Parts: sequence; structure tokens; C-alpha cells
Amino acid sequence: MNGPQQPSPNLAPNAAAPPPNSTTGTKDAPGRMSLKLSHLPSRQNIKPVYPRSPSSIDPNNPPWPAYRGYHEYSFAYATMGQRLPTILGKAIEDVIVTLNQEYDEERVVDLVHCIERMDALMKELQEQAKLRPIIDDGEADVALWNKLIAKYFHGKTFMNAPWLFAEAYKYRRLQECFSVSKHWKTYDVFFRQKCDTFSRSHDAVFELSMRFAEPFQLKDGLSPEEKLEAERLMFMELTQICLWGNSTDLSLLINMTEEQIRSLQSTGGDNLAATEKNILGNHTQRLWETIVNLRSTTGGRIDFVLDNAGFELYCDCVYADFLIQSGLAREIRFHGKRYPWFVSDVTKKDWEWLLNSMVYGHLFPKASEEEKESLRRLGLRWKQYEKEGKWIYEQHPFWCTGFTYWELHNEAPDLFLHLSRSDLVIFKGDLNHRKLTYDCAAPPSTEFEIAIGPMASAAGAPRVCSMRTIKSDVVVGLGPEGDEIAERLDKEEPGWKISGKYAVVLLSEGRPGEKVVFT
Repeated sequence: MNGPQQPSPNLAPNAAAPPPNSTTGTKDAPGRMSLKLSHLPSRQNIKPVYPRSPSSIDPNNPPWPAYRGYHEYSFAYATMGQRLPTILGKAIEDVIVTLNQEYDEERVVDLVHCIERMDALMKELQEQAKLRPIIDDGEADVALWNKLIAKYFHGKTFMNAPWLFAEAYKYRRLQECFSVSKHWKTYDVFFRQKCDTFSRSHDAVFELSMRFAEPFQLKDGLSPEEKLEAERLMFMELTQICLWGNSTDLSLLINMTEEQIRSLQSTGGDNLAATEKNILGNHTQRLWETIVNLRSTTGGRIDFVLDNAGFELYCDCVYADFLIQSGLAREIRFHGKRYPWFVSDVTKKDWEWLLNSMVYGHLFPKASEEEKESLRRLGLRWKQYEKEGKWIYEQHPFWCTGFTYWELHNEAPDLFLHLSRSDLVIFKGDLNHRKLTYDCAAPPSTEFEIAIGPMASAAGAPRVCSMRTIKSDVVVGLGPEGDEIAERLDKEEPGWKISGKYAVVLLSEGRPGEKVVFT
């Protein structure tokens, strides 16, 4: 029997035989064929069309390009690579302080396991790990988080997922470190920082309490026009105080000195006049006209979607107090977070701590008796508003999800319906502004109503106001010349988008009164 037949030397393996008396052509042949395209049109510089069409928008593909952790030109890069590990490291230090004060073995061991989970999260951050699902810890937002991860972010990492989602996910994972424990489910790793920052705000706190401890009254003998103008002027100043109170953001001001904090919190009239020019998109006059109109119609329900605890919350309450006393609003609803969020965001614990510290606390040992009494009277009046139902604190699970507010209508229809019944919803701070605008690279000249999508355009959408000191990349609502303004600031003040020096007060009229429709 003959052995296996050898291939012909003139036959290339897996190829047709060459013509007689010719080589196979395989030696020194190019890897692929090249065509000379001399008569076709030249290559075009094709740019994607933004904003994306509504049907192509999703959490991983915002209306304009998303900021992601690997974008070195963006604040996302510093946040994901440096700020978040630093914040998490300080959180671990806080838990160790608590651990060293514990004596019960079961609680100690339980807290040690919390620290181990935090260490694991730190490792994932540093190694840019893929985002895993949230463990079912009994929170109402678990399904929403895991739906997002499975549908849009499967296989994504801390660095290549959109910055807003990745940052929110980190805080949800931090909550999970405690929520799966037995004894530490409600532990707030940021609570000490929040309390400490407010207690170091002596000058600004008493600047306001000494002015507003007694109920607000206009001078006698004023004409109706003069009374209205006096109210308008006070409203304008208090709006600025409410706006710039947002300067104290613990996630950004990790190592700030007491003197620097006092500078940021200055509420004197001269300082407010100087800072008004830094409100780049300023709808404050429109806001006044909207609110004063409420008094002559419905009487006014105003909602605050809160941002920072401590001094900013204190400023929000001073503002809300004026709205109630002046009759510009009959009811104020405050929306906070269900658990610790973005370092300094308001939780129910922060809310109650502020009011009770004002009435019963000893935070300011150097304060005079008059100053302490002014703060106590202010706190007593605010607590009375709660008892009378004029102030109501709420905490919907949606506020602590990875969704932007473009998805509020679809993912939290109960909350959207609830907000649609408000006469005005004021969103405080940078994070809320990022969520309103999808945190993407929209041109600064983009109209606010366009940038917030369904929160302006959906049937029944309430009037929305964003009060925000600018601390991240997204900037919209600067008017027709907004792109030129931003370009000039980029050249003259690099870093202006994260300095907190500039702000916006932007208003959307929405579609109030229309029947809310869910599809």
C-alpha cells in the first residue's frame, strides 16, 4: 500500500495550481492587494449630528457626547482617578474612628466586614474594574440599578462608563458596604464631615439668623408698589444667598481651611453685588415674576430638590422661610436622599440634625447669647412649619439611582406626577444640574429647555429652576453668545468650570396644567 501522497512542489497549499512553467506567486507576495483610488471623491470629515434624535438617546448615549473617566480634558478624569479614591479613603478613616470607639464584639466584627468591603471597592476603583450588579440589600432602588447595568453598562468599567453614572454607582456601592451588614445599615461615613463644616460656619450662620430670627415685616406706610419692590429686592438677595450657599460642597472642598470656608460663605450685601456678575445665565427676574404670580393665583406650592447638607441646607431654609412668610408660597416640599450620597447631600438625618442643633445644640461656643437665641428662634419657627404641614420633607428612591432626570418620567412616573402638581421645582446644586442636563457636552449656548429634555417638554412637566454654582464640565443656558463666552473664559481662566466662581439660575416654563400622559 502506497504511503500518503506528497503535494506537488508547484502547488500552493489550499490554492489552485499555477499555470504551467510559472511559480506559485506566494513568495514575497504582499499581504493584501492595494487599489489606487485616483478618481473617487476624497474622504469626507463626517461629524455626528448632535443632539441625537430621541430614539437614539439612552443612558450610555446622551443627547451630546458623554464625559467619561478616560477623557483627560474633562473633570471626569480627575474625579474618577483621584477625587473618588481620596473621598473613599477618608470614608475608611471615619469608619476606623468609629471602630476604635466600639466595645461590643458582634458590632466590632460586623463593622470590620464593612471596612473589608470598602477596601474591596477601593481596589476596584484603582484597578478600573468592570461594574458588577448591586447586591439585593432590601433598598427600593436595586432593580433600577441592575436594570441599568444589564441593559446599558454590561462590561463597562469605572473609567469608560459615562462619568455621571460611574460616580453615582460608586456611592451606591459604598452604601452597599453597610446596607448588607447587621448593625450598621444606616451608618453615614460623611456625617462627621457635614456636622463639622456647619459648626465652622459661625460668621455666615449668625449673619443670617440675626437678620431673620424675628418674622419678616415690611416698613409701615409703604404703598402697594413700594411693598412689592421691597419684597422683590429681598427676594433677589435671598436667591443669591440660596445660590451661593452651594459653594460649600464637601466632595470638592476636602481640605479647605476655615478661612477659605468663611470666604465662600460670605453673605454680606457688598459680596452679593460683586458676585451677581458671575451668574452667567441669570433668569432671576423671570423667577421673581413667576413666583409673585403664584401668590395671586394658586397660593403656591414650591418644591426644593436639595443638594448639600449643613450651611447650604440652612440657606435653603432661610429662603423657604421668606417664601412662606411673604405669602409667595403656602407649602414647601423638600426632597432629600434616602442614604449618604455624593459626600454632602442631604439625608433625613442631616435635616433633623440641623433643626435640632439650632434649637438645642452647642455648636458655637464663641457665640454671644443674642446670637444663640436668634438661631434657636429660627429653628423653633422652622420646626413649627413642619408641625403645621407648611414644610414637608420627602425622600423618593429615584433620587439615588444612576438615571438622569431625562428618565424620571418613564422610570419614576409616581414622582413625575407628584412634581407635576408643584407650581415650581427648584433643583439645587451641581449634581442636580448634571442630572437635569444629562451631563453631556452640549454647547454652552444650548437653551435650558432643550438641555433638560422631557423635564421641559413632557406633558404636565412643572416649571423647573436650576440654581447651580458651576463645578463640572457641563454648561448650558448662557444665551446666544454662550459659546463665545465659554471660549473666552477657557482662555482667560482655565478651570473656570470647576472653580465654583461662576453660577447659573435657569428657568424652564414646562407644560404645567396639562394632563400627564405615560406611554
